[in-house]
Amino acid sequence: MTELYFNPRLSRTVVEAEPTRAPLGFHKKLPGYAPTPLVPAAKLAEKLGLAQVWVKDESHRLGLPAFKILGASWAIYKALVQRFGQKLKVWSTLQEWGEKLKPFRPITLTAATDGNHGRAVAHVARLLGLEARIFVPAGTARARIAAIESEGASVHVVDGTYEDAVALAAKEEATGCLLIQDNGWPGYEEIPRWVAEGYSTIFWEIDDALAARREPWPDLVVAQMGVGSFASALVRHCRRKDAKPAPRIIGVEPERAACVLASAKARRIVSVPGPHDSIMAGLNCGRPSAVAWPWLQAGMDCFVSVSDDRAREAMRDLAVAGIVAGETGAAGAAGLLELLTGIHSGAARRRLAIDRSTRVLLISTEGATDPESYQRIVGSRPQ
Repeated sequence: MTELYFNPRLSRTVVEAEPTRAPLGFHKKLPGYAPTPLVPAAKLAEKLGLAQVWVKDESHRLGLPAFKILGASWAIYKALVQRFGQKLKVWSTLQEWGEKLKPFRPITLTAATDGNHGRAVAHVARLLGLEARIFVPAGTARARIAAIESEGASVHVVDGTYEDAVALAAKEEATGCLLIQDNGWPGYEEIPRWVAEGYSTIFWEIDDALAARREPWPDLVVAQMGVGSFASALVRHCRRKDAKPAPRIIGVEPERAACVLASAKARRIVSVPGPHDSIMAGLNCGRPSAVAWPWLQAGMDCFVSVSDDRAREAMRDLAVAGIVAGETGAAGAAGLLELLTGIHSGAARRRLAIDRSTRVLLISTEGATDPESYQRIVGSRPQ
């Protein structure tokens, strides 16, 4: 059953070191960089009685169909500099970066994933001439496994959950592999923090796109949460001291993997039991990242869980706006639909001051990473 929980520990300003544009500068040096589009979804705004809905479309990002390469590439860069020295810090092209790594090979990167993060790690490894070893939980769609293998990585299917896959990937560090994980726990915090920093490129691009249109930030931002790294990057951007006015931020999770919502209610990190089997595969996580959790606990206005049917509805609504969104990519829109048309809509509109003047931002974090599933749900092939 869907659930809505308002955060009693919300802080409109989260005080820490201000985020910088350094990750954006890094990403601009990668081949194929271009800002992803900020697309108006007028029909969705009309359906929900809103002034405007903007969708940041991450279906094509640096050669991949999801935003994850932003975090993976920045974290890999920072981790390689940390391990092999500052001389790897200065480069102009990806080819030059790869040449600087030659004396240190072989290097193997490893990660656990529900699909997109692992493919991103494998993609960067291939571009740099490195090896990649990726672990995925049981039930991962064959299309997502094949996509990771297409990057030249070895893929290991774990008989268990995403958390089980993370545990096995972490053990690979003992063999000399470099673990690039977007999930953090005590003792493994630096690289997940770099992953979240990498995602900031999305929000700097939104700043620039809105400024070019002479528009302020939307009043409400709805973001999907798995372990919470992406949502924590959003909070860090929107809750900085110079971000005014601060938007309301809503986090979205599948009903059967609402680990951040459960942790918010418990006021501490907790795990939710499986099966975590939503079609929103990238959000099938049973425990929040210890690195992301403090940001989420302090910076989110509320948390909402959604059904798979809401995700399907959201995919179809985004398709009307010309946006190809996979199940996880559409989760933010699913959360907005649940907030404003579900059983908690009255409380949501009242508590979050949502009316016909409200402007909303969604981030479609992936394209059709499982094309057959997309066609079944939307009724047409992804273009």
